[in-house]
Amino acid sequence: MKRAWLLPLLLIALPVLAADLPVKPSGTLIDFRVDVQTSVPNDLGRATAFAEMTGADPAEVARKVKAALADGLATAKAQTGLTVKSGATHTYPIYAKGGRSIEGWRMRSELVLESRDATALSTTLGKLQGTLGVSNINFSPAPETRRKAEEDATLEAIDAFRAKAERIAATMNKPFRIRQMNVSGGGHAPPTPMYRAATMAVESAPMPVEAGESNISVGISGQIELID
Repeated sequence: MKRAWLLPLLLIALPVLAADLPVKPSGTLIDFRVDVQTSVPNDLGRATAFAEMTGADPAEVARKVKAALADGLATAKAQTGLTVKSGATHTYPIYAKGGRSIEGWRMRSELVLESRDATALSTTLGKLQGTLGVSNINFSPAPETRRKAEEDATLEAIDAFRAKAERIAATMNKPFRIRQMNVSGGGHAPPTPMYRAATMAVESAPMPVEAGESNISVGISGQIELID
């Protein structure tokens, strides 16, 4: 008797629960996919400049590397439109023949340069080549550029999915409803590698670079129901 009050509540809740259940398809189901691809500029350049020295005295090697890197850092920081930060530093023993004793040391220390101004980056790299090596130059879309391109491509893909659904339904001369849509995307080409160079004896002219473009792709797979 104490639970008799539950029955009216259950009777009220049942229609609500039934309304939340997915509608059982009564017409023909069709699955398909559309893909949209767009090109975006590689508007962010990154490069690594490094000092690498070898010698018998590890302290002397470290001193020379630090001095060369300090000069490079000052040169890079003097350029507007460019950010620079310290990169990795590695010290390796050099073993004598047979590998039983250490006969020297090699040290490498890096600066990482980044800019959305290709001219500023190429000019700085040209100056740095007088004392430092340059490697791993690549260009890719900046995060905000890629994000905006992905959002635009997603909206375009949704429009393309609906347009294709309308064409299918029109061919069958039936109304339709979209039952499911799955968005997948964000795919893009890897950063564009541009150049690798060893240390040069004299200062170079601005390094020629071409940023190029990357492809952003978004796909939508889904299902429509042709209503009988």
